[in-house]
Amino acid sequence: MNRPRPEPMPVVKYRRDAALSRLTSRVPYIAHLGISFQRHGDELTSVLHYGDHHIGNPVLPALHGGAIAGFLETTALIELAWRELWEELESGVISVEQLEKGTLPPMPKTIDFTLDYLRSGLPRDAYARARVNRSGRRYASVHVEAWQDNRTRLFAQATGHFLMPQVNDS
Repeated sequence: MNRPRPEPMPVVKYRRDAALSRLTSRVPYIAHLGISFQRHGDELTSVLHYGDHHIGNPVLPALHGGAIAGFLETTALIELAWRELWEELESGVISVEQLEKGTLPPMPKTIDFTLDYLRSGLPRDAYARARVNRSGRRYASVHVEAWQDNRTRLFAQATGHFLMPQVNDS
């Protein structure tokens, strides 16, 4: 039995990192807010890099609720899109060459998004992870948790419902 040799790990890592970079670069809001994504295998952690423009209440100071909402919704959307892209990338449906040409699946669309502000966001970097509760052909439900210094002390959490793109959607 002749199995093909597995790809060297640097090639696999390059392909995955290139896919994530392509995915996030197509959403200008990510750069505007100063969000980056750290990838460990198929798991993503998003980072909202602190900037003075994120402050909503300078007296406290506290992060603006809109910046927090945008951060969590973006985290949920990228998690859903990354799951779809990961499947296609690992199964060989999308190659590095196709990624470089910009071939990516369409992004999900938000149906609703409910946010719970649990405490004030402090003037420092924030982190978030999304968990997909349900994902079907047309609909997905995602839960997002955000923290700053301690993962067990959340400052915000959200639940969103999203319309998943169909193959013929653009």
